[in-house]
Amino acid sequence: MPRGQWSAKRERQYEHIKKSAEERGESESRSEEIAARTVNKERARHGESKTASPLSKQDISSGRRGGLRSHQGSGGRTYDQLYQEARHRGIKGRSKMTKAELLKALGDR
Repeated sequence: MPRGQWSAKRERQYEHIKKSAEERGESESRSEEIAARTVNKERARHGESKTASPLSKQDISSGRRGGLRSHQGSGGRTYDQLYQEARHRGIKGRSKMTKAELLKALGDR
């Protein structure tokens, strides 16, 4: 865990996320990676880091995202992600497609 960069709050957040990931069956190294990425993204969203990607600032927070998707399984990619890929691939009629139709057009199952 990166010490000296994070506040006490971020340290607690890291430990909580790491423990939760381990309880879900993730390996220790994977749990540490998930926790560090989540904490760093939250730091970027709140202006606590020197650099932040545009996606880190625009995307919904990890806490909100987890709350929206809890008890539903992974759900896969979002509609917006599918739409952008369809746009990139030049799929016609994408603006009128549902998420399921975009998945089918992209060849995903």
